[in-house]
Amino acid sequence: MSHSCKSGHCQQANHHHEKHQTAEVTSSGAGGGCCNPKSDASVDTAQGCHATTVEDSDDPEGHGCCDHSHSSQAPTASNDHQELSVNESNTYTWRVTNMDCPSCAGKLEAAINGLDDVTQVNVRFATEKLVVIFNALPTDAQREQVANRAKKTGFPLVELSAPSSITETKSVAMRIKEEGILLSLIAIMALSGLLSLWRPDLSPWLFSAATVIGLIPIVKKAVILARSGSPFSIEMLMSIAALGALYLGETVEAAMVLVLFLIGERLEGYASAKARAGIKSLMALVPDVVVKVATDGTREDVPVSSLQPGDTIEISPGGRLPADATLLAQSASFDLSALTGESIPVEKRVGEKIPAGALAVDQRVELIVFSKQGESAIDRILTLIEDAESRRAPVERFIDRFSRWYTPLMILIAALIVVIPPLLFGESWDVWIYRGLALLLIACPCALVISTPAAMTSGLAAAAKYGALIKGGAALEALSRVEWVAFDKTGTLTQGKPVVTDVLCWQGETHHMLAQAAAIEIGSHHPLAKALVEEAQRLHVVIPSAQNVHTQSGRGVSGVVHGEEITVVALDKLNANQFIQPDNAASAQQLAESGKTVAVIFVESEAIGVVAWRDELRQTAAMTVDRLNGIGIQSLMLTGDNPNAAAGLANALNMEYQAGLMPEGKVNAINELATRSRVAMVGDGINDAPAMKAATIGIAMGSGTDVALETADIALSHNRIETIPDVITLARATMANVRQNVALAIGLKAIFLVTTVLGFTGLWVAVLADSGATAIVTVNALRLLRHGPNSSK
Repeated sequence: MSHSCKSGHCQQANHHHEKHQTAEVTSSGAGGGCCNPKSDASVDTAQGCHATTVEDSDDPEGHGCCDHSHSSQAPTASNDHQELSVNESNTYTWRVTNMDCPSCAGKLEAAINGLDDVTQVNVRFATEKLVVIFNALPTDAQREQVANRAKKTGFPLVELSAPSSITETKSVAMRIKEEGILLSLIAIMALSGLLSLWRPDLSPWLFSAATVIGLIPIVKKAVILARSGSPFSIEMLMSIAALGALYLGETVEAAMVLVLFLIGERLEGYASAKARAGIKSLMALVPDVVVKVATDGTREDVPVSSLQPGDTIEISPGGRLPADATLLAQSASFDLSALTGESIPVEKRVGEKIPAGALAVDQRVELIVFSKQGESAIDRILTLIEDAESRRAPVERFIDRFSRWYTPLMILIAALIVVIPPLLFGESWDVWIYRGLALLLIACPCALVISTPAAMTSGLAAAAKYGALIKGGAALEALSRVEWVAFDKTGTLTQGKPVVTDVLCWQGETHHMLAQAAAIEIGSHHPLAKALVEEAQRLHVVIPSAQNVHTQSGRGVSGVVHGEEITVVALDKLNANQFIQPDNAASAQQLAESGKTVAVIFVESEAIGVVAWRDELRQTAAMTVDRLNGIGIQSLMLTGDNPNAAAGLANALNMEYQAGLMPEGKVNAINELATRSRVAMVGDGINDAPAMKAATIGIAMGSGTDVALETADIALSHNRIETIPDVITLARATMANVRQNVALAIGLKAIFLVTTVLGFTGLWVAVLADSGATAIVTVNALRLLRHGPNSSK
C-alpha cells in the first residue's frame, strides 16, 4: 500500500507523500501541519455581523510542505448563488421566530426589501436568520424599523446575542396566540352548529361571526403582505374567497374554509419543524453559559458570547464545549458523536484541540479557548447550512419560476370563469362567482412551491445523520445522477498512516543510513516522511541536523548532513546519473512490485540503500466499492503512486485505477471522464481541490476541517467512506420524492380545477385541494427522514 505525492515537489520516493495534509487533523477543523488552511471569519454577536473568508494553499508551483518555505493561495470554493458581499459593517443579522415554511422566508424578504436604506435581504430558513445589508452603517432607528416591519408581517425578530431560551419563549408566546385563534374559531363553529339545531334562523349570523373573527388576522396580514410586495399571497386569496362566500350566503362554507386553512398551516409548520429538527439540535449543542476560570483561579458563570481566544473555561462531565478549545489536562475523553457520528468517546491529550459541541465524558476539565465568536466548528457547519439554502437544485429553481406566473395566470382564469358564462351565455352570476372563488383557492401555489424544498430539506437533514454536509439542493440533485466515483488513494481508500516496512542497507550501517535520511526529512508533515522519522526514533537513532534542505520537484528531497549531500528519491524517478547495482535494483524493484512505496537513499551519487513503506487499506474500502457496484456506480482510483503499487491495491478492491498522477494529472483524468459520465471525486486534502472542482461533484473527507468544509460540494464530518453509497442512495430517493411531490401537487390541482369548473366540487374541496395537497407532499417528504445509519430504508 504505497504512498505518492499530491504535488510535484513532494514526490520524494514519489516523494512517498501523497498527502500534503496530515492524518492527524482534528475534528475541530483546525488540523495540524503546515497544510492546515487558514480561515478568517468573524461574527459580531451583538450586531450579528457575519462574514467568512478562507485561504487554502493548493501549492501550484510545487512548493509546499516539503520545502517548508512557500505556500500559495488557492481560490476558495465557488458558489452558484449570489453572496452577501457588501461592507461587513453595514450588515445586521437577527434571529427570526414564527417561520413555518420556505414561503414564509419569501414573504419576509419581500417585506424588508421595501424599506428605505436596505440594499439586500436574505432570510435563511434553515437556521432562522434574517441578514440585512444597509447602504450605510445602520442606525438604531433603521434597525428598529426592520424589526417593526418583520413583526407586522408576522415574524418577530430576536437579537442573535439573546439566549436561546428567550427566543424559544417568544416563539411559544406567538404559537399560543395563533393556536388560540384556531381553537376559538373551532369553538364558535361548534357552538354555532349546536345552536342552529334550536334556532336555525341564527345559524347564518353565527357562522358569519365566526368567519369574521377568523378573517381579521388573515386579512390584516394579507394587506401587509400586499403593501410589502406579495399581493398574491395565500392570505389574500383566502380572504377574497371567504368574503365572496359570505356575500353569496355560504356562511358555513366560509367558516369551514378558514378552519381547514388554519389546520393546513399547522400541519405545514409541524412538518417543517420536523425537517429542521436536526439543525436545531446542532445549534443546541452550544450552551448559553459557561464557567470561566480567571487568572487568580476564581470561577464565574459568563455568557458564551463573551468568550475570547485565550480564555480558560471549565467543563464538568456531561457538559459541552461552547467553543473550539485546547485541553489543559493530561488526558480526558470526549464524545464527538454529535459532530462526527463516532459513537465511541475519543481520548484527547494535553494540548490537543477539541471542537465546540464535544461532550466531556469522564472528568472535569479545563481548556483554553482558541476560536473567535462565530468561528467554531459548529459555527462553520451552520454557515454551510445557511449557504446551502441559496444553492437550490435546478428543479427547485424551475418550480420557483413556474409558480411566479402560475398564480397570476390562475387568477386571470378565475376572473374569466366568473365573467364569461354570465355575460355570454346568460348563466347565473352567483353560481359562477362561487366557482370562480373555488378556482381562486386552487390557484394558490403553496403545495407546488413547498413540494421541492420540503423534500430537499428532509434529504439534507437525513444526510446529516450519516455525517454528510451537503451544500444545497443543487449538490443533492447532482449526486443523485452520479455514474462514477473517483477516489484519491491515500487517506481515502487507505488509512493515511503509512509505516516503514523495509530498510535495506547496501553500504555501511543501517542506523547510520536512517539517521542521514531522517535528518533531511525531519520537520516535514507528510505522512511518509513522518513515518521515516518515527522509525528512526523507535530504533533510538540519533538524528543529526541538516543544512540546505530542498526539494526536487516531482522527484525527492536532498540536503547536506555532516558535509555529505544526502538525497532521498523515488525509485521510479531516478535520473541517468543515479545508478544502482543490478542486484540492488532487483531487490528494490521486488519491494515496489509487492505494493510498497520505495525510496532510494544516495550519499553524494552513490546508492547506499532503500526504505519501503506500506499504507494499509481501510477495512471498509472493499465493501464500499462493492456497494457502489451494486447500485450501478463504477469506481476509479487516482493516485500519484507508482503503477505497481497502485495495481496491487486496485486489484484487491476490484476497481479501475490511474497511477503516477500529479495534481494536474488528476484534473485531466476527471475532465476526460466527465466528458462521457457524471463523476464524483472523493478526496481529503487541499491538493485534491482542483480535481474535486473539475468533477460533477466533490466529496471531501475529514473531521470537519476547513478544507473539507470549504472546498467540496459535500463534506463528510468523519473518515468513513462506507457512508458514500448510503448518501448517494439517499440523494436518489430525494429526487424521486421531489418528482412524486410535483406530480401530486400539479395532479390534484388539475383534477379539482376541472371538477370545480364543472360544478362538482366547491369551496371546501378547493381548500382541501390546497391545504390537503400541501400536507400530502410534506408528509411524503418527511418519509426521507427515516433514512439514517440505524434505520431500515
